Amino acid sequence: MKAVILAAGRGGRLSEVIGDLPKCLARIGAVTLLERQIAAIRAAGIGDVTVVAGYRSNDVRRVCGPHVQLLENPHYATTNSLYSLWLARDALTDGFVVFNCDVLFHQQLLSDLLTARYDDALLMCPRGDERYSDEEMKVRVRAGRVVDISKAIDVDDADGENVGIAKFGALGAHVLLEEADRLVPTGRTAWLPAAFAAFSRRRPLHVVDTRGFPWIEIDFPEDYWRACAHVLPSIEAQAVARRAPQAAAASATASGRTLHHV
Repeated sequence: MKAVILAAGRGGRLSEVIGDLPKCLARIGAVTLLERQIAAIRAAGIGDVTVVAGYRSNDVRRVCGPHVQLLENPHYATTNSLYSLWLARDALTDGFVVFNCDVLFHQQLLSDLLTARYDDALLMCPRGDERYSDEEMKVRVRAGRVVDISKAIDVDDADGENVGIAKFGALGAHVLLEEADRLVPTGRTAWLPAAFAAFSRRRPLHVVDTRGFPWIEIDFPEDYWRACAHVLPSIEAQAVARRAPQAAAASATASGRTLHHV
């Protein structure tokens, strides 16, 4: 499995909190979004990582380091995520997991996606009491499968929100890249979910529930501050809570060995 992070955009709506940095280099705590995603990918056992950069790509390259492949989208100012994925198409034919660079997420979400029994799936946060706006990438689902995905879905028809992380097996990758080939010539400004919607009409695209694990897509300053003040602390607190029983079990095991040898 390969991973590709779509990180070409500037993220101008965040300029009041990150200045002229690209969105992927926004710091949440002491670490950039991009570094957090790469670390999560490595922790999941994926070694082959590609980042598609555009705005200030040299800065992105420095953060990626020597063990991440970087591709440049020279048309980042006039294209969107579908075009960025399409640029990486030659490296993705055997299957991949794709990330929007602006998502802060709990590691368990990636684990759930990768271990789901479906070859082709995306993470979806089920709809709760919140009211969606025109900004969210909304999803309609039937029998656990995507039937539509778009920002334009009527808010009353949406079953949940796309998190911005999806995986495709080798056969699914072939179909998705075919749809990208078809869409890109006339839709260079399209979002990647336009290809997901087309894919879902040819092959099942399953949803994997976020199960309440914390995540946030960071588009606006208020998203950034919420990520810093609430989402990251929640992720870190859950990580500590999950480690505590493991540490206790390891300590008990070590104590048992010590007593055995006394």
